[in-house]
Amino acid sequence: MKKEESIKTENTEPEREMGEETDSAENDKDLKKKDDKEQPAEKSPEEKITDLEDKLARTFAEMENQRRRFEREKDEAYEYGGFAFAKEALNLIDNLERSRQILENDETLKNSQALKKTLDHLEIIKKDLISIFSKNNIKPIESLNKKLDPNLHQAMMEIEDDQKDPGTIVQEIQLGFTIKDRLLRPSLVGVSKKSGPKSKKNDVNKENSENK
Repeated sequence: MKKEESIKTENTEPEREMGEETDSAENDKDLKKKDDKEQPAEKSPEEKITDLEDKLARTFAEMENQRRRFEREKDEAYEYGGFAFAKEALNLIDNLERSRQILENDETLKNSQALKKTLDHLEIIKKDLISIFSKNNIKPIESLNKKLDPNLHQAMMEIEDDQKDPGTIVQEIQLGFTIKDRLLRPSLVGVSKKSGPKSKKNDVNKENSENK
């Protein structure tokens, strides 16, 4: 009897070991499947090519935008690089105009031949300066008898004038200039306005007194 029990015991132990190996293999398979699910699927060659084409297209677009920006900045630097210098140079014209006004208001020089010659020379110099500016695309703004344009003119005063439409420029205080298509400085001007009610009433009273 003892001999038979020992035989049975020997036969059952290998079966248990085989069962344990089978369970271990199945667990390994489950873990491998889980790892495969967690890792992203590798892209196909076609998808990789599409991604590369997209990146390449974006790179070319950025390069083209940079090139255009550089060209624009270069053109602006070429065309408007002398903006500050041109604005300062306008002081020459302003000084000539101030000198002319001072001489005209000098009582000791009024109606003299010397004053006339001096004013003529100043006017020639002014015209020469404006001509040089115009050749370099720095041009004076036309103002007199024009309608006030806030983009080009700056109104400094209103002048009663019933012969002109309101807002018409009737006096130029300081000449304005443009450089190419940009405003260098606005013209300082005086604009017309209609006479007020008080002035009209005075005119009526004056006519009545004259009729009497």
